[in-house]
Amino acid sequence: MAIYRSPYEAYPFLCDADDDLRCDFELLTDELASGAGLLRSQITQPPLADELLWVCELIYHMNPTLRTTFTVTEEEIARLAAAVDRLQAASSVHGFVLPCGCQCACTAHLLRVKAKCLVRLLYRYLHRGGGVPDGLLDLANLLSGYFFLLALKLNALNGVEERVYRSRNYQ
Repeated sequence: MAIYRSPYEAYPFLCDADDDLRCDFELLTDELASGAGLLRSQITQPPLADELLWVCELIYHMNPTLRTTFTVTEEEIARLAAAVDRLQAASSVHGFVLPCGCQCACTAHLLRVKAKCLVRLLYRYLHRGGGVPDGLLDLANLLSGYFFLLALKLNALNGVEERVYRSRNYQ
């Protein structure tokens, strides 16, 4: 079947076959990086804003990995893990919370979910026989934790109390 290719195509891989998840990965990382940029615009604390700019760049370095090579370094992954540890140590919240609060925390919660979607897509890619570097899986998982803990930090900075969620199904 011949597929029409618009001369105005926004991205050259949008017409990839539906079972080729590489473009989906690239679009999802683009969305995650764009969301990190949005979150950065909502934050007034320079250290956090600077860190988000670095995280945004890190996400874009992930973007071409499935087509090319994984260029994020072990040191960069360790730096993100240290940021997660720092945010965890500063948090008094353990367990589930409702994804609400101030606007920037809500944005961080949306990014947390997008990072989990990224992890899920990587596992789908692996199950279909694609190669995924261990570091890429670590990075995607760390991003989810980072954005969750950042949401908690942002709520705390804005004087918003977390609303603990207790599941009726999981104990």
